[in-house]
Amino acid sequence: MTDNGPWLVVGLGNPGPAYAGNRHNVGAMVVDELARRTGSALRSHKARAHAAQVRLGTGAGGVPGPAAVIAVPSGYMNESGGPVSSLLRFFSVPVELLVVVHDELDLDSGTVRLKRGGGEGGHNGLRSVSSSLGTRDYHRVRVGIGRPPGRMDAADFVLRDFSPTERRELPFLLDDAADAVEELVTVGLLDAQQRVHAPR
Repeated sequence: MTDNGPWLVVGLGNPGPAYAGNRHNVGAMVVDELARRTGSALRSHKARAHAAQVRLGTGAGGVPGPAAVIAVPSGYMNESGGPVSSLLRFFSVPVELLVVVHDELDLDSGTVRLKRGGGEGGHNGLRSVSSSLGTRDYHRVRVGIGRPPGRMDAADFVLRDFSPTERRELPFLLDDAADAVEELVTVGLLDAQQRVHAPR
């Protein structure tokens, strides 16, 4: 995989303890897991985000994987685009090396999928990112949270905490999603999709 500069991996969420356990914050939780794996701390950055410079995954022969900036915007989900575009500029990252990690209603809970480009599926964070960048052509790590039960509104569902049953499974989901990010940046989208999407 070419490594012509760092990747930028952004986990979407809302700030503050009131939102910390929400399904909508699972993207930010994945970046927290990447920070834990790399022994790094996300620090306040002038791009209205918390960020850290790391190396993700392991390359051939056990060498550290590619350089990356991992980040979580410090504002609200629907304002994610400004911090993302500022981080891209500050760290001189081309949009081809941007990875956005986000919750996905259209995937069963516990499922992780990779793609590049496509629509936003009503996701306000993705809509803000696409609008600020002027393109939808960036990588996404889609972390499945399932559909709302019954007639519950989707907005209410994503802004609620994971259920007790889901919370028991959450560490495995975050682990899988962090693995998917590492695969993407080390081997590229197509090879990573084959590995991540393979039936278990």
